[in-house]
Amino acid sequence: MLKEFQEFISRGNVMDLAVGVIIGAAFGKIVDSLVNDIIMPIIGAIFGGLDFNNYFLPLSSAVNATSLAEAKRQGAVFAYGSFITVALNFIILAFIIFLMVKAVNDLRRRLEREKPVAPAAAPPADVALLTEIRDLLARK
Repeated sequence: MLKEFQEFISRGNVMDLAVGVIIGAAFGKIVDSLVNDIIMPIIGAIFGGLDFNNYFLPLSSAVNATSLAEAKRQGAVFAYGSFITVALNFIILAFIIFLMVKAVNDLRRRLEREKPVAPAAAPPADVALLTEIRDLLARK
């Protein structure tokens, strides 16, 4: 069983998947920072300078805080601002991945068009001889 596991792990596609997951996690953090540190403050400034993550509706009468973190400590809240931030995060990430896949597909198509077409291989000598005999017989 240990040998099978070692063979499984040493396959190229498993390693490619591991690298992809690690890079994807790092890329997700970059997009998360882009949304939280750059985009959402601009949107917050447009909508009155409020932190978009702190948009929530209290679901309990005991909640009277103005920040989401404090409100969660007081009781149940409907944190729609956090959801909107995460949804925007997803949309940006999905769009960037779409652009990357589109670029790779365009590159593949371009390489396929530029690939020289190999000339047809010459038929074996016996097939060429038989074709010649057939053509001579057809002329008679």
